[in-house]
Amino acid sequence: MRQHPESWREMRARGKRLDGGDSDRVAEDTSLLQRMIERLVTQRACLDLAAELVARLTGPVVELGLGKARTYDHLCRLFPHRDILVFDREIHAPPAYVPDPAYLYLGDFRDTVREAVEQLHAKVVLLHADIGSTNRERDRQLVDELAPLIDELMCDHGVVVSDREMQRPRWERLSLPATAGAWNYYMYRTRKRDR
Repeated sequence: MRQHPESWREMRARGKRLDGGDSDRVAEDTSLLQRMIERLVTQRACLDLAAELVARLTGPVVELGLGKARTYDHLCRLFPHRDILVFDREIHAPPAYVPDPAYLYLGDFRDTVREAVEQLHAKVVLLHADIGSTNRERDRQLVDELAPLIDELMCDHGVVVSDREMQRPRWERLSLPATAGAWNYYMYRTRKRDR
């Protein structure tokens, strides 16, 4: 049997995650492949439920973090007749899955989301944020800055799906669907704004 390098075994023994994930719902000795499966099953289940929850609302969908375009492609299939606006720092997706430039915002999320608030204020029905990294402190800071901007984008009764926990006064946390895998994910419904 192939032995992993000592550093790999040591990291596992200390409970350090090698894949950048952070799910306490997955057993520590689970393989990286199984962790990816749990993550993808959870994303699909959450996005499918979110699509049902916003079916009667009118407005665009936002993908915050294009990555390899897996969830973007799924959103395109769930919402074939809606605009899907995509934000990312840079493109890593296969060329066939890169959105039209008219729907693509490239640059630091804090800058591009802030710029989009004027155009999209209170119009977005669903926002999927896949912005997590291996640096939990940096992720927390990013979420603290993005959550108020995301809140400004969201219409009343919209849905936010995220790989990082976020909090805003008008957001109600939703339970994950029963079909979700063993991966930490978060869903919120926005309550009506005080006028």
